[in-house]
Amino acid sequence: MRVVMETVSLANHFLIAMPAMADPSFSRTLTYICEHNADGAIGIIVNRPTDMNLANLFERVDINLEAGAPEQQFAALPVYFGGPVQTDRGFVLHRPAGEWQSSLTVNSEIALTSSRDILLTMGNAAVPAQVLVSLGYAGWTAGQLEWELAQNAWLTVEADPDIIFDLPPEQRLPAAMQSLGVDFANLSEVAGHA
Repeated sequence: MRVVMETVSLANHFLIAMPAMADPSFSRTLTYICEHNADGAIGIIVNRPTDMNLANLFERVDINLEAGAPEQQFAALPVYFGGPVQTDRGFVLHRPAGEWQSSLTVNSEIALTSSRDILLTMGNAAVPAQVLVSLGYAGWTAGQLEWELAQNAWLTVEADPDIIFDLPPEQRLPAAMQSLGVDFANLSEVAGHA
């Protein structure tokens, strides 16, 4: 008799790095999982802003950010370190999902887009309304995330889009922890299995 293990998808969940996380790329991070299946997982770290803002990024990729009020709302937004994979490439986590050339739809509300057309639209029409722009993403090969979860590297909780899009970056990790009923300061460096 053969037993088949079904992978539980963590898409639209947060990964909360445990205090003992050794990898500096993920220490004290909150990662939003965009896709998770038998082939691996893709996510975006949502609480690690860089020194670059969207006005700087748009200038670097030669896209005009129109002077109108709606478009200027994006100018001061930070660009995030989304993870250690493809750090020279931009990714836009956004709501609403919309229709773009290269999008990964997470759910009916949120998508991750990596095509230039979304930046062009942001620059002259201030659409989509809520965005988090990152350089790089977090990626796991088949079985890697499951192994890390078994090693107690992460806590998981269903994602709340308001944490990503409505809170300042420094409040996102504590808010996700609070949704679990846990205070990060009280987490032990060593966790065990129940």
